[in-house]
Amino acid sequence: MHGVSDSTPPIGPGDGDPDEPNPFAGVPIFGDLMKLFGQQQPGPMSWDTARQFALSIATEGRPEANIDPVTRLGIEELARVAELQVANATGLEVSQTGQGITIAPVTRALWAQQTLEAYRPLFDVLAASLDQQPGDEAAPDPADPFGFLAPLMRAIGPMMLGLTAGSMVGHLAQRSFGQYDLPIPRPPGDRLLIVVPNIDAFGGDWSLPLDDLRLWVCLNEVTHHAVLGVPHVRERLDTLLRDYLARFEPDPGRLDLLGDFENLDASGPEAFQSLMADPEMVLGALQSPAQRELLPHLEAAVAVVVGYVDHVMDRIGTGLVGQYAMITEAVRRRRVEAAPHDRFVERLFGLELTQAQYDRGTAFVNGVLERAGDDGLRRLWASPRELPTPAEVDAPGLWLARIDLPD
Repeated sequence: MHGVSDSTPPIGPGDGDPDEPNPFAGVPIFGDLMKLFGQQQPGPMSWDTARQFALSIATEGRPEANIDPVTRLGIEELARVAELQVANATGLEVSQTGQGITIAPVTRALWAQQTLEAYRPLFDVLAASLDQQPGDEAAPDPADPFGFLAPLMRAIGPMMLGLTAGSMVGHLAQRSFGQYDLPIPRPPGDRLLIVVPNIDAFGGDWSLPLDDLRLWVCLNEVTHHAVLGVPHVRERLDTLLRDYLARFEPDPGRLDLLGDFENLDASGPEAFQSLMADPEMVLGALQSPAQRELLPHLEAAVAVVVGYVDHVMDRIGTGLVGQYAMITEAVRRRRVEAAPHDRFVERLFGLELTQAQYDRGTAFVNGVLERAGDDGLRRLWASPRELPTPAEVDAPGLWLARIDLPD
């Protein structure tokens, strides 16, 4: 058993005085914890922790088999088909580099590694918004029974954020088909990732033909890539996501949230999972008034993207993918039936990918098509000026009228 030096300073006030309000005064474990967290890499987030946790969850601690070479060759052929079909249907430049796209079938572990790196700029923004410098901290309230834990909570913060990021990405790796299950722009490039083990497992559960399902996923990924690769669309979404994450407010009373555990029914794991899917509970991150002002703009941008992608998929897939209707029904049902840990990342990033959000985007696209046909819809991605406002997403006639006005 690990021995603890008597010289380890306790965190709380006093040295075991029975009259002290701190019941852990003189307990050296808190000093040991402070030393442990002090050894973590500097900064508001522990990336080593994030990577280790993401891989552990993604693989469930078990080794993964390599992707079969025959599967790789098949995916390469599907990538060429998808690129050509999406380019013809959308008129967009599918390749961001001009060199053509590749679709790489990967394991859950590799997807988790690369996704954590792709999302790192967003997590860095979040970490900076939640970081509290010691000089800015108010003195603990003497009347607060948990006040003595404040220094420990500040030290835990970087590790907690690392665990949160790792958990999010690890759980996404267990579920995601590709890199655009969440419509978040990735660093520029033309190498797309699809998680073959997840696709094949889903196909087996639903008795779907695997070749058709893989083609469906490739088409969906390439369509997202084409839309999110439009420079001003990428910039708009990236700016909204960064602004949203930068405006979280650290909750100085985050320790009070620990009391919520007392209200949980020990026999109900769903209640615990729901609580832990709340960024306020896990990170002490409060949604600010500035974030609530941003949300309509972020939601509108996402609704238009997903509504357009679904429209393109229906147009291409109906004549190209065998059992398209059955696959589409299964996949679209799956995407809105997420577990709490899947919803966590949506809530943290300000993305609420509910059925209502998808329906809103579909209604906008259909409204444009009814009024202006394909020519009107093609104007959607023409320039930053053509991106709809939140009000216009719900009234496509207003959008068409505005973009017809002279500059």
